[in-house]
Amino acid sequence: MQSDIKRLSLILLFAPFALWIFLLIALPHIGMVILSLREKVAPRVYEFGFGNYIDFIQEPIYWNTLLRTGSMSILVTFLALLIGFPIAYYIAKIAGNRSKGALFLLCLIPLWVSDLIRAFGWILLLRETGVASSFLLWTGAINEPIEFLYNDVTVVVGLVYTVILFMIVPLVSTLDGMDDAMVEAGYNLGGSGFTVLRRIIIPYAMPGIVSGCIVVFMLTAGSYLTPILLGGKNSSWFTEQIYDQFITRFNWESGAAFGFLLLAFTSLVVWLGLKLTGQTLANTVAKS
Repeated sequence: MQSDIKRLSLILLFAPFALWIFLLIALPHIGMVILSLREKVAPRVYEFGFGNYIDFIQEPIYWNTLLRTGSMSILVTFLALLIGFPIAYYIAKIAGNRSKGALFLLCLIPLWVSDLIRAFGWILLLRETGVASSFLLWTGAINEPIEFLYNDVTVVVGLVYTVILFMIVPLVSTLDGMDDAMVEAGYNLGGSGFTVLRRIIIPYAMPGIVSGCIVVFMLTAGSYLTPILLGGKNSSWFTEQIYDQFITRFNWESGAAFGFLLLAFTSLVVWLGLKLTGQTLANTVAKS
């Protein structure tokens, strides 16, 4: 009787989560796959096939944009790790107990504002008549206004700013559990700061690094507003191609195929990253 009650309690506890996974994640993806396999042969007449995927392969602009999105997302992930790791280490191991909360709050503040408002903030800062150009004109560093927007550098900066918190949080969580005696032992054994970082700190923080990189990469590759607003016509992002298929061309079948291809491509990159680092997804989630 008691085991039946425990089993029922467990089912009731996980039922909302299971419904959420099925209704909002699994079911839409199944529908997207089915929709992507539909080929329009006549008005309101469809047949199943791989025509939408063949169209993607035959158009270089599509897969070039996908590869470009992937490479840019990897660059953003690397920069977020490069900037976020020292911040996370300072919060976890150097800052006092009182200042930890304040520093973490400073990292959370950008999330209080929507992506759209943050992107327009960068536009106000970097446009030709924006704060940065006006300041340089006032100091005499330039003779005429400069347009800092609508290039890949601006897109990368905006994306790093948007996703860096998702790199810092798992790193802080992982590094906070590291015993300070491990670092002290490394120095006592004659190791330099770089050696201690390479042989002790980074291996210990690897689950947090992998977890943060996965989240940041997936968010960056699936980003839409920041690349469109900051990059303009000079920055082609694959999510723009998906939007164009769904909204502009009303070609939902190709849009679904493109969306599934983006999911498959990013999942492949994550899998390769786990293989190269020797980590497993379960181990990464558990330790971070």
